[in-house]
Amino acid sequence: MIAQLVLSVLLAAILLYAWTEYRRSPTVALLSLFVATAGLYFVWFPAHSTWLAELVGIGRGVDLILYTWVCISLLVLLNLHLKLRTQMELITALARKIALADAQFPIEEGKIRAPVRE
Repeated sequence: MIAQLVLSVLLAAILLYAWTEYRRSPTVALLSLFVATAGLYFVWFPAHSTWLAELVGIGRGVDLILYTWVCISLLVLLNLHLKLRTQMELITALARKIALADAQFPIEEGKIRAPVRE
């Protein structure tokens, strides 16, 4: 019973967070609402997760929830990695443009060399 209460409080906090972040990212908020609601349901009715697990060919409900959680976590990590990589590529391109725009070229005997553009 204590575990159910603790998990319920944590999942309720996720529901509250998803509700407040809806304007910023509706897709993430809706997915968070769905997952947290499903989590609350399975916390209070664990026999239903066992029934669902047996339906899909997994022995226990806990195993089904853990497998699902691992898959979701891997998708989130992949998504974050791809976004971070895109950001780094944009920062690199921006740094190159700034470096070329601010480049100073040496003066050779009264001549100013023009910058070489690619």
